Amino acid sequence: MSLKTFHLLFVAITTLLCVFVAVWGLNFATPSIADFAQKLGIAGIVGALIMPVYGVYFCGKIKKLSSDLES
Repeated sequence: MSLKTFHLLFVAITTLLCVFVAVWGLNFATPSIADFAQKLGIAGIVGALIMPVYGVYFCGKIKKLSSDLES
């Protein structure tokens, strides 16, 4: 497995984890930890939005790096 493939797989798994944390924090948390869970859910949403953007950025950067090395 190449470093690029591992990196993209890691980004995908992290995105799924962020979605899970967001759903848990906003829907399934117990009332005794509601404030913390809500903040955790919001952080999960932010992470779930940022990670795919980073994945696209990484793909563009690795393509540019590959083309620079071939030249």
